[in-house]
Amino acid sequence: MSKIDLIVIGAGAAGMMAAIAAAREGRSVLVLEKLSKIGAKLKATGGGRCNLTNTLDNETFMSHFGKDGRFMTPALEKFDHNTLISFFKEIGVESHAPDGFRVFPLTHSSSTIIKAMQSEMQRLGVEILCSRRVTALEHHGECVTGVQTKTESFKAKKVVIATGGKGYPLLGAEGDGYSLAESVGHTVTELYPAMMPLKTKETWVSNCRADTIAKVVMQVNMKKYKKLKAKGDLIFTKEGIRGPVVLDFSREITPLLNKFGEVPLLANFTKGMNEEQIRQHFKKLLLTNPHQSVLTLMSTLLPKSVSVELCRLSNADPETQFNKLSGQSRDKLIKLLVWTPLTVNGHEGFKMAMITRGGVSLKEIDPYTMQSKKIKGLYFCGEIVNLDGPCGGYNLQWSFSSGYLSGIS
Repeated sequence: MSKIDLIVIGAGAAGMMAAIAAAREGRSVLVLEKLSKIGAKLKATGGGRCNLTNTLDNETFMSHFGKDGRFMTPALEKFDHNTLISFFKEIGVESHAPDGFRVFPLTHSSSTIIKAMQSEMQRLGVEILCSRRVTALEHHGECVTGVQTKTESFKAKKVVIATGGKGYPLLGAEGDGYSLAESVGHTVTELYPAMMPLKTKETWVSNCRADTIAKVVMQVNMKKYKKLKAKGDLIFTKEGIRGPVVLDFSREITPLLNKFGEVPLLANFTKGMNEEQIRQHFKKLLLTNPHQSVLTLMSTLLPKSVSVELCRLSNADPETQFNKLSGQSRDKLIKLLVWTPLTVNGHEGFKMAMITRGGVSLKEIDPYTMQSKKIKGLYFCGEIVNLDGPCGGYNLQWSFSSGYLSGIS
């Protein structure tokens, strides 16, 4: 490729979309990927099933990204979930939303997505060079002029950084895009691992590993942070907790953990039932058989393993008849059923993180083009910027939308 209009650094979801969008505008595009294959992290997305996006309207979608979500408005106006579904249909990938919310390719395989995007790049004449790590941005005064790898230099007046965050380093995410951004004067906010399992101080959780609890409600039990809540399925592990609710909530917890060392949580394992509802539930069951044991009653609400542990925590013998428990023990048990305390005291770091919280400051990026406000011709897209959403297709949609916008810009 003699003349290059655009260099895209990184061949993940955002980078491939930026390359396709620019090439469709008639630009000559070079993609540089440091791994030996394209789309490594995309391949692992959603356990390999590739939850592309979801069916929320743009306003609701943005609200899930917190106070900075509105930054996405121009990108979503150009390329929202409907446009994304149409785009994939156009390049041969049919999709569906089996639960009415999360959108997957019909094959439920991320390989389908990668192959289709690769074919489209080939059709458009996009050149892809793998095993090329970009080590520096070349610039002249206020403008980008190209990039350097360890052995070569490539010239272009436009460069898109789509290197992703620091999560999943085994899949090439090492955060090298952050240092490239900083080298031309950009601010990178503090970076935290997010969307990952968490470790707890409580060891009883390891006795409940066989069980998943649906619709758990969790909240941070700290005066200033009581508003932080999450809801979803929870899985116990040898060292703590995981599952969709934990993956979502870890985005809020890892910064607090960094600050305080421990984060106390309260978890409702009874689908949000309050004390009165639990009392009524037990009362009803005892009418049919007043001699039921504590464990029998509790097991109507929770898996047996969890019921046993909560009995231990409240000093209630699980085999005792519920009616024979002292009023104090009964109250303690019901209170525990409503809110079980857990204390997060650690995690595996970026090694197990699906996404990164933090990134290139949004104040330094034009939301209408994704171009740097610091240096002309430099663009950002995807996870490298300071925006992250929960599980459910949010982060991939943002990667595609921002990739598209940076590509056409």
